[in-house]
Amino acid sequence: MYPNVALHTFTTKPWSISECIENYARRGIGGISIWRETVENANLKQVRQQYEDAGLTPVSYVRGGFFPALDQAEREAQIATNRQWLRDAAELGMPSVVLVCGAAEGQSPLTNRAQIRDGIAALAEEAAQLGLELLIEPLHPVYCGNRSAIPTLKAANDLCAELALPHLKVAVDVYHVWWDHELEPELKRCADHGWLGSYHICDYKSEPADMLLDRGIMGEGACNLAEIDRWVTQDNGFSGLREIEIFSSKWWQRDQNEFLDEILKAYDAIYSNPA
Repeated sequence: MYPNVALHTFTTKPWSISECIENYARRGIGGISIWRETVENANLKQVRQQYEDAGLTPVSYVRGGFFPALDQAEREAQIATNRQWLRDAAELGMPSVVLVCGAAEGQSPLTNRAQIRDGIAALAEEAAQLGLELLIEPLHPVYCGNRSAIPTLKAANDLCAELALPHLKVAVDVYHVWWDHELEPELKRCADHGWLGSYHICDYKSEPADMLLDRGIMGEGACNLAEIDRWVTQDNGFSGLREIEIFSSKWWQRDQNEFLDEILKAYDAIYSNPA
């Protein structure tokens, strides 16, 4: 049984939402984070009923954001799209929305950051009305050109401090932040201010076959996973679920039950007896 674990549905991308729910629950996994792609064209109320009946805890809706653009009309359209995603998250019964904040080529990182700040601020009132937390996910600097101008936990913390919204927090993904020499003190800062909203685990391969779609199963990469877990859970009191989020085109070509077997075996090795 894995009551302290949640699975992101994109981890088992070949499965339908029904297959995800059925197989996660059968393994005793505690929670689920649902990706938009997994429930595209689905009846969201039925999906909610299905995961509730299976006993899964809702964690996050993934992903919102992508705020920056060279054109103001495009930025405004993206905010409108995000509003719909917030409504979808609420209909699904998800308590939070993960924000992959975005970046636009052709403008500076600081301009991208300013547009991210403005985009989050524009969603704040509706998110609060819907009872949703917004989770800024800092991404590895390799994605600064097109996926996120928020490349460190410090940058995410700074944005939370600047906006000072009670429902704005951070999603900490080890894949993106493990390398940062300031990770330990910034985790403390994040937790001390009540911003530590979610915690994602996988591993970082030093020579990935693909920058995006070759994440490692825990233990097959470079991340100091047990140490980071101690910082998050023991030192800073995070009591939420550990969310497993692995993008692997290699594993998506194989049997997903076999993939899940390997994931849970790796989880047991690192997190059942943390160093």
